[in-house]
Amino acid sequence: MRAGPRNLITDVPGLLVGNAADHHIKTGATVLTADRPFLASVDVMGGSPGARETELLAPDKLVEDIDALVLSGGSAFGLDSASGVVDALRLQGRGFAVNGTTVPIVPAAIVFDLSNGGDKSWTRNPYAELGRLALEAAGPDFALGTHGAGTGALTANLKGGLGSASLVLPSGHTVGAVVVANPTGSVTMGDNPHFWAAPFEVDDEFGGLGSYPGPLSFEDTARSKRDGTKAIANTTIAIVATDAILTKAQLKRFAVAAQDGIARGASPAHTPVDGDLIFSVSTRARPLGPDAVDSIRLGHAAAVCLSRAIARAIYLAQPAPGDKVPTWSERWGSSQG
Repeated sequence: MRAGPRNLITDVPGLLVGNAADHHIKTGATVLTADRPFLASVDVMGGSPGARETELLAPDKLVEDIDALVLSGGSAFGLDSASGVVDALRLQGRGFAVNGTTVPIVPAAIVFDLSNGGDKSWTRNPYAELGRLALEAAGPDFALGTHGAGTGALTANLKGGLGSASLVLPSGHTVGAVVVANPTGSVTMGDNPHFWAAPFEVDDEFGGLGSYPGPLSFEDTARSKRDGTKAIANTTIAIVATDAILTKAQLKRFAVAAQDGIARGASPAHTPVDGDLIFSVSTRARPLGPDAVDSIRLGHAAAVCLSRAIARAIYLAQPAPGDKVPTWSERWGSSQG
C-alpha cells in the first residue's frame, strides 16, 4: 500500500481542511471544504448520533452540491459550528443561489466531549466562532492529534484525537480519511501499545509495533469508557473522500464500506452509546473503470484509511493540563524509544 504525499485526506486534489480549538474548554472544530462544490453522502451506524443536514445527503434527495462538512466537539452545542461556516461561506458568495442570495449547504456531525476536564461554563456558545476560524484555516496541510474537533477526544483508556490517512490505488484513484476518534472502545489491543489497525499500517505511521503477539481475552477486546467519564461520552465521526466520479448512490456504498474502518480501528465499535457517522465525498475528477473492481477497491481503501487514521489520532495526541487520561506517548512512548 502507498500513502499519498501528505498522508492526509487532502491528498485528494482540491480538498482543504482547517482546524480551530479552544484548549481551555478542551474542544474544537474541523472543517473540510474544497475549491469548488463537491458531492457527498453519509452513513450512520452508532446508536447515539448528533448531526445536521444529513437527510439531504440520501441518494433520493435533490441536493448534490455541498460547500463544506463540519466535524465538531461540544455535543449538541457543537452543531452551531456549522452556523459559523455557513455565515462565512455566504459572505464569500458560496452556496445555492436563490432570490438574490446564496445558501451554503454545510452538513455537520458532533462528538460528546463535555466530560474531559475542560471548562464548560461558557455563557455564550463558542462553536459558531470555532467553525468560522476552522474554515479560515482551511488548506492542504493541517495538524493531527490534539487539534480541531479532536482536541477533547477520549478513548476507553487513552486520549483520543484527530487523525487522517490516504492511499493511492493501482487504478490511480486517491482515497483519504479524516476522523475524530472519541470511541467508547479502545484503539489499542488490551493494556498494550499495539493498535487494532496494525495490519493496515503504512511506513510505521503509528509506531510500527505490529499486532500484539499474545492472546487477548474477551475483556481485552471489550474495554469501554468508565470511571471518570460518562457512558454517553463517545462517538467516532469521520469523512472519507475520493477523486473518483461517483453517483450519490455509489457514495452511499462508499460510506457504508468505510464503516468497517471504525470496527478495525476501535473495539468495540458501533455501540448503542456511540454516534458513529461517516460522511463520504467525491470531487468527481477521475472516471472509474468499466467493471466493479475499482468500486470494490475504493470501499476497501476507505476502510483501510479510516482504521489507520484512528490509530494516528491516538498515536499523535499531545498531553495538556487537566487531562483525565494519558496520551499514548505518555503511556508507552518512552518504552518504545
